Amino acid sequence: MTVEPIRDKTKIKQMYQYLNGKDPKYGLLFKFGLNTGLRISDILPIKVKDILNNDGQFKDYLVLREKKTGKEKKIKLNETLRKTILIYIKNYSLLPESYLFSSVKGNHIGRVQAYRVLKEAATVLGIENFGTHSLRKTWGYWTYKISRYNVGLIMDTFNHSSQNITLRYIGVNQDQKDELYSLVQF
Repeated sequence: MTVEPIRDKTKIKQMYQYLNGKDPKYGLLFKFGLNTGLRISDILPIKVKDILNNDGQFKDYLVLREKKTGKEKKIKLNETLRKTILIYIKNYSLLPESYLFSSVKGNHIGRVQAYRVLKEAATVLGIENFGTHSLRKTWGYWTYKISRYNVGLIMDTFNHSSQNITLRYIGVNQDQKDELYSLVQF
């Protein structure tokens, strides 16, 4: 099974509401993935101090080292995500050392647990071919559409070696193939 992006904005909204209702931590995790395009393994270990300065203001960038590639990544968090993060930090009285996605065991939640919760939400909402990479792919898919098909920038953000890899990754090739099949009808 190929993991796909979520192409339906209504489903994205429903999934956020479902996850947020289950536990705001998972709502934030979902929103974080959708708004940054980061891999889940790079999102889970984020601490409050990675995002906020000592005076509680947002840093200009979230700077992290990607687990998979070892490369440094700088991300400017958007307003929507910033608002959600601030409310979350305040509601849970998180300290600078706190993980955003803390587990009851004291560390941060693991990939398997994150996958389990996200997958359950996708199943309940009838979202097919969903996996943890769906968040990253959804970011890429919608960024591609909104940026008027600027595949080069997305390719660079994802550290892909070719535009074909990026297009296949975000599921655009499949969309285009599906469209082809609807063009010719006998």
